[in-house]
Amino acid sequence: MSKVLVETLTEEQISKRGIKSWPIWTKEISSFDWFYDSEEECLILEGEVNIETNEGTYTIKTGDFVTFKKGLKCVWNVKKPIRKHYNFK
Repeated sequence: MSKVLVETLTEEQISKRGIKSWPIWTKEISSFDWFYDSEEECLILEGEVNIETNEGTYTIKTGDFVTFKKGLKCVWNVKKPIRKHYNFK
């Protein structure tokens, strides 16, 4: 099972999940290692990032809803500054 799930949500789905009330995280163009010790869901508001994993590289951009599964080790390569709503489960 993939440790990165990328979806597109409708405005109705975003509203039902209360995503717009989640905190916002931002990051400039950069590269860093990351480990998820809990599952994270996020909605990308702006930007583009390549997430390098053992499964391959995922390109995530504005409008994507992403679930990062607990236990994922990856490298974030931020190509365009990122703004995202996020929620840890």
